[in-house]
Amino acid sequence: MGYRNSTGKNGFVYILSNHSRNVIYTGVTSELDERILDHRFGKGSRFTSKYNLKVLLYFEKYPNIDEAIEREKQLKNWHREWKFNLIKKSNPELKDLWD
Repeated sequence: MGYRNSTGKNGFVYILSNHSRNVIYTGVTSELDERILDHRFGKGSRFTSKYNLKVLLYFEKYPNIDEAIEREKQLKNWHREWKFNLIKKSNPELKDLWD
């Protein structure tokens, strides 16, 4: 995907779900494509492996990882309904954005 810039690594906040879209996970990374592949092959967090969270529903790109970390902290404090409303603004059909 080529998401780096010349001033350093970009940061990404992403939200994963399972096939039935009833469990979600918010994460942060500097390499979105590699991290999603980790999750797909069961090398992500224990939580994502346990609940089979492999569907990329949402992501945001930031110019550096520090901004992405701040946004992840914010989103992790949000209610589940708020997160789904955020996702549905850009992905109303809850499609897998990785496909």
